Amino acid sequence: MPSETPPTRIAFCITDLDAGGAERALVQIVTRLDRRRWEPHVFCLDAGGVLASELRSAGIDVVCLGARRTRDFLVVWPLYRRLAALRPEILQTFLFHANIVGRLAGAAARVPVIVSGIRVAEKRSRMRLWIDRVTDRLVTAHVCVSRDVAEFSTNQGGLPSEKIRVIPNGVDFERFANAAPTDLTQFGAPRGSRVLLFVGRLDPQKGPLQLLEAAAELFADHADLHLVMVGDGPLASELREWTRARSFESRIHFVGRQENIAALMRAADLFVLPSRWEGLPNVVLEAMAAGTPVVATAVEGVRDLLGEGKFGVVVPLNGEPRLSEAIRAALRQNEPGREAAQMAQRLVREKFTWPLVVAEYERLYAEILPGSAERRLNRA
Repeated sequence: MPSETPPTRIAFCITDLDAGGAERALVQIVTRLDRRRWEPHVFCLDAGGVLASELRSAGIDVVCLGARRTRDFLVVWPLYRRLAALRPEILQTFLFHANIVGRLAGAAARVPVIVSGIRVAEKRSRMRLWIDRVTDRLVTAHVCVSRDVAEFSTNQGGLPSEKIRVIPNGVDFERFANAAPTDLTQFGAPRGSRVLLFVGRLDPQKGPLQLLEAAAELFADHADLHLVMVGDGPLASELREWTRARSFESRIHFVGRQENIAALMRAADLFVLPSRWEGLPNVVLEAMAAGTPVVATAVEGVRDLLGEGKFGVVVPLNGEPRLSEAIRAALRQNEPGREAAQMAQRLVREKFTWPLVVAEYERLYAEILPGSAERRLNRA
């Protein structure tokens, strides 16, 4: 009998461990890996975050390197020393800062396989695309979260298509499908009202002002309509002032960050994503898993989730219908909207759960490991 092959040591590197979409995805991937095959270690470039303790509670080794800002590329040196001591066979990175720092440190530490995680179509900075492109030679494979991000990375970013693999985000299906709806009156929405829900960072990328403007158009002929805005960010003060200036405080409710997003999704009549660009929006996956009808702009990843509108309403970014008209139409389509939401929920259960996503990562790692054929024979 062949001797049992020890688990493959794999290092994960991310910019921080705050409770964002990429960070939560890393936690799901790392904690669900088959420990008989993989030995995961996590490196966080900054001082950490709320998810570090969650990883440690699951028995994962977590090292936080203490970088004070996202432009601190001097953190390459301490990461290099840690990787050289650990000697992982794979380094998987997430988010731009960690992608670049990880490539440099991993190459210096002679990590055999470096996998880069590309989670958004980067439209703010051409410099970032250039840096991504010139350091590509250090990367074994790029994982993009959607077909749109993959196409953007090759067409706009100049990355080689043969290195790109599409693996979507996942969702904890049971948690969202079975959550008890929360009572929205605690946030100011009267009992019996219809509620639009936004969940996300209050940042220009997410288009929150466009949603406020659309809601204002709808309030005139929908007296029972309310908008609940979940999240925080740089536009928070401006959006609140916009609301006060138009006397919509009783209709638009800013509730900050909330822990139980599943309960909010289950309570809302319609989830709206007004983003200007994305990768594959987790919040749309979560709304679909909750069985909540969705209206979303046609940003990256939305076609992977909603198709051409079969599973929700897709709004062109610069065309017709406008966001307000799409929301109005969705509010009218009670029965068709519920049927589309039910089909969307089934789609998530069949294609976007975390066990399925993690299995895709494990397949990728097994394929690109040096000597992977021999490893598979030894495990047979």
